[in-house]
Amino acid sequence: MDTLNEVYKGQEMPLQRDVEVISIPFGKTITLSEDSTVVVMQAKGSSISVSFEGRLYLIEGHDFDALGLKSLERPTLDPEATEAEMERFVWDQLRTCFDPEIPVNIVDLGLVYGCRLERLLTGELMVTIRMTLTAPGCGMGDVIAEDARRKILGASQFSKVHVEIVFDPPWSREMMSEEARLELGMF
Repeated sequence: MDTLNEVYKGQEMPLQRDVEVISIPFGKTITLSEDSTVVVMQAKGSSISVSFEGRLYLIEGHDFDALGLKSLERPTLDPEATEAEMERFVWDQLRTCFDPEIPVNIVDLGLVYGCRLERLLTGELMVTIRMTLTAPGCGMGDVIAEDARRKILGASQFSKVHVEIVFDPPWSREMMSEEARLELGMF
């Protein structure tokens, strides 16, 4: 994906078909029409953020063909996956989520405090993610939460994903992984 970022960042690309996108920073789904021209802002993880008519949107990996690129397969889990495999899947999906303005995934950025798998009374399996933002006024929370929710729901075992945004403890640069600090030049 970093290669995509290097090749396409700043490039204008006409959409090859109508595509559902997540609006930034609102986290709502809308459709951009075929033949609209978007500008690639960032291609990290399994999504690409684009600009269209002065607004930002997130295109998920399974819809990359709308940009004329090879689409990514939706991640799935074996139907017989263990609880440990399901939890690993959740963490792996969270590592493909990026703040559209920061080129580091939300796990390495230190935004995810934990995840919990819960069996509901209905028998459904719900994932609860506890995370924060880099600042209380950060407007990207809804987008990041929706991106994580959609990626995790790619596995049929999960019926619901609840993303809880908290500010205690407050995020600090020390929560970032060493790799993230190096990527952002904050050592």
